Amino acid sequence: MLRTPAGRTRLAILEWLEDPVPSPRRRAPRVLTAGRAARGRTARSVAAGLGIPRRVTENHLALLAGLGLVRARRVGRRTYYRRDEARIAQVSRMFENGW
Repeated sequence: MLRTPAGRTRLAILEWLEDPVPSPRRRAPRVLTAGRAARGRTARSVAAGLGIPRRVTENHLALLAGLGLVRARRVGRRTYYRRDEARIAQVSRMFENGW
């Protein structure tokens, strides 16, 4: 799942969601408050942060959400994604134990 070229993109998304780097913007960036940071990040912000198309990012995020590695939460017209640390730890233990 994470060894294919597409898997590397999914791994980069997971790593970026752990420690998001603000994307360069023309206007001053909004401050991430504790509430906004806990809500997650949109596919648009992930795409901008990684420099990949938004549609590609949305597809990868949908797959990661389907696997349970990220949580998707709909707020109004936007969907926010954040890592599911418990599920990631569970999958990590499965790989360590030889699947």
